[in-house]
Amino acid sequence: MQLSLALKSTLASALIWAAATLPAAAFELVMVEEHGCVWCARWDAEIAPIYPKTPEGADAPLRRININDTLPDDIAVTRRLVYTPTFVLLENGREVSRIEGYPGPDFFWGILAQMIDEAKTNEEGS
Repeated sequence: MQLSLALKSTLASALIWAAATLPAAAFELVMVEEHGCVWCARWDAEIAPIYPKTPEGADAPLRRININDTLPDDIAVTRRLVYTPTFVLLENGREVSRIEGYPGPDFFWGILAQMIDEAKTNEEGS
């Protein structure tokens, strides 16, 4: 079946409009790390390869920053970043919660899921 040029153009316009009207991800997970951090390396081995494929990774895409670098202007934290790794859940660039340290995969996933669920509930209640 061949589509007419007008139909193809209409479909393309509809797809472009739909993509443009989708909201940007409101949540982001920032991993604060540093070179030589053993727990960061452990997180990298146990979680990093699968994180983007999980519901949590879809809800809060990962962004990594070095604790020794200046905090980017688009990130607002509630208190100083001291430990590595620290995982900061941001909503529209503002910290809503954090995990200091890496508690292992079982606790990490449970805590992160709870953080995201609470942030979504608070967002809906606003």
